[in-house]
This record gives sequence, structure tokens and C-alpha cells, in this order.
Amino acid sequence: MVKETCKEEIILIDLFDNGYHKSNSVNRDKALQHIRGITEKHYGTNIPFTYFMCDQDPIYKENNSDKLFDIPKTYLDSFTNGYKIVKDTNLAGILYTIKQEIDELDKSTALIILPQQRKLEMDVYIEQLFTAVYTFTLECYNVHHTSENINQLCGTEPDKNELADEDPKELARRNIRSYLQSLPSLKGMLIVLKSQRIPEDIFLHGFTTRCGGISSVLTLSSLNMFSSSKRRDPKAVVAENFRRLGKAAGFDPHTYKPVKVDHAEKVWIMGKPEPPCYDGIVTNQKAVTIAAPGADCLPILFCDPVKKACGAAHSGWKGTLLGVSMATVNAMISEYESDVKDIIVVLGPSVGPCCFTLIQEKAKAFYDIDPQCVRQYESPKPYVDIRRATRILLERGGILPQNIQDDTIEDKSENITLCTSCHPDKFFSHVRDGDNFGTQICFISIK
Repeated sequence: MVKETCKEEIILIDLFDNGYHKSNSVNRDKALQHIRGITEKHYGTNIPFTYFMCDQDPIYKENNSDKLFDIPKTYLDSFTNGYKIVKDTNLAGILYTIKQEIDELDKSTALIILPQQRKLEMDVYIEQLFTAVYTFTLECYNVHHTSENINQLCGTEPDKNELADEDPKELARRNIRSYLQSLPSLKGMLIVLKSQRIPEDIFLHGFTTRCGGISSVLTLSSLNMFSSSKRRDPKAVVAENFRRLGKAAGFDPHTYKPVKVDHAEKVWIMGKPEPPCYDGIVTNQKAVTIAAPGADCLPILFCDPVKKACGAAHSGWKGTLLGVSMATVNAMISEYESDVKDIIVVLGPSVGPCCFTLIQEKAKAFYDIDPQCVRQYESPKPYVDIRRATRILLERGGILPQNIQDDTIEDKSENITLCTSCHPDKFFSHVRDGDNFGTQICFISIK
């Protein structure tokens, strides 16, 4: 993610508590002169749009006062392609504000000019608040720190002995957690969908929606549950979404265990050696939350109230054809002696036959399961119903029809197998949003 050279679209100049504006003018001028040399080395006089990252005394932030920083106007005027001063009491807040702006502009490459002593921390900020979509070049300048201004590194006044012992990387992680926890939820309250088929006295479960998290990228907003190197939502933001979900749903995020998606049919039985990839997971252990993702693909929950065992599976069109749903059922039968007639299966929000198409050659496999699984079969890209195919395969495997909840449920007020593509206000969708899409999950645990 951090590279030696790149064609940067923007510059970030780290003046956050570097001592130049809190110290004498000689230190200030030396810092600015060194920064000027770095920008000229990279761009000559054609300097890209630049963000100045500056700390703000809490008293000015609380009073909503604009404290001007002692950057000479003549210096700022030389940034002819524009500049902006971003201030906060927490460096994480500054970087996340800038990230949101460059995300809106679809920019991803930047030169960061920072004090030498901040580099270890900045590596953490980049790793936690950005992904591999972004490319950064780091250039360091030297600046003298006084004991007074180094104590304000994170916008607080910690005990001097505590600060001296604190790992700079851990300090950065703490700042990130503190800032993200302070952010308001987006898109309203956090909502978890539940099935009335799963006994609440035995199991904790749910299907997430896109509401109530802090992810800010439009197609990932707001309760995105998955961080990918190919998308713009970073680890720390997704971790905060999980913290909020766990608090709202009643489980410990540290006990969370999701499947490792491979779009196949392998199932992991918890307690046995964990395979590198699997799309189903089963357990009879308490105090652990198992889960599977879905953003068009089917998130499926399984439970056996008699043997007190449960499972979760991710079933895309490939996994559906390979039989991941019955593979999960069979794992519960073989490992926990579940009776197939006791197992309840709930299909979560997923792309419906109204919106999902495959080329005819691939749609044929669904047609062979049952012709009603395919609409407009003679067209080059027929519409495919992976939900119906899943129900048919489960029934053929011995699951009772009344123990399967999907979009055929009579009481539509209880339907949670909604089309993800048709409900942009409620769900993420790869089909609708493209490659930078967000992710829902289904989760279940034994109380």
C-alpha cells in the first residue's frame, strides 16, 4: 500500500503537533522550507491540491472557533492548484475526513509529507484507515519537538510516564478506535432482521441490513461487514461496524467466526482442523457466533433445536449448484446426530429472480434442477432463481418443506428473503452497485 514512487494526485502535509507553530519562528520556517524542498523535488511549481493536517486545541473546537495557524499567506499562495487546512484534536479524524473527500473525487494516490518521528504511527493510520486501493508515497522532514508539544500528540494531556511507555503504533490504534466510536451512525438506526422460525430461547441470530454503521463510501454505506483489498472500506471502519452490531444484537464481536468464502461446498465443523476455505460452518459450542456473508449471494442459517446445533452458509450460484446447503445439513447430521426432520433452514436477503441473470450455458444447470428455476430460458441471459433451486435441493435432501423459510412464506410481513438489488435503502448489492459493493451477513449462536 505504501510505495516508493507513484504519480500522486494529492498531497497531505502533516503539521499535526509538529512543533512548528507552537515553537519559535525559526523552527517554523525550517519546517516549511524543508517541506517546500520536498514538493519542488516531486512537482516543481505545479503542486497538486494539498491538504494541511493541523491539530486543534480542544477549547477552540468546543467553542466552534476557527483558530488560524501561523502559516504565512505567501507560503499558502504558492499552492496554485488549491489547498485546504483540515483540523481536529485527533489525527485519525483528520485522515478520515480527507479520506472521505478523496473517495468522493475517486482519487487514490497521495504524497504524505510528515515528521520523521511520526512514520511508525502513520504506517498504522494508513493500514487501518485505508486499503490497497490507495497508494501512498511517504517523505519525512525533521523537526524539533519540545516536551510541551509532544504531550499533545493525540490531542490529550496523558500522564508523562504513561506517554513515555506507550508504543507509538498502539497509540495510533487507540486514537483510531476512539475517533471511530465517536462518529454518528449513518442511514438511521441499526436494524437486524430475524426469523420467527428460529427459537429465540435457544439461539441468537439475525440478518443484517445496510443501516446503522459508519461506512461512508456511497455503495458501502453504512453497515458494511467486510473489508477487502479491492474496496475502499478499511479494516478499522468495518471493525467498528462489528462492534456496533455486536452491541445491538447481543454477541461479543471477539467470538465472531465467519466462513472463508470459496464459492464452493466445503463445510468446516468447528473443533476440527480448519480448512483454508469453506462456505459452510457448523457448531454445537456455546459462546461463539458463526456467520456467512451475502451481497446477492444467499446467506443461510441452519438450526437444530433438539440437538442444540447450528450452522451458517454462503451460497452463490456456484455454491448452490455444488450443494453447499445440503453439505451443511449433512455435517450437522453426521457430527451432532441431528435428525434431518428437526433442522430448520432460513434463507436470507439475496438477489431475486427478478434481477439475477446468467448466460444460458450456466443457467441450464438450474433448468435441469427444475425448469421453474429459470425464466426466459431461450434468451441469451435467462433470469435464474437460486432461492427456488436451494429449496428444491433441501427438500430432496429430506428437510421438511415447512422447516424452510424463504420468499414463498404466506405471511409476507415475516418475509426476510427480500431482493437485495430491489431494495437499495435496505441492502447492499453487487448486481446493482458494481465491484465496490458492501456486504451483509447472517449470524447465529447458541445461548
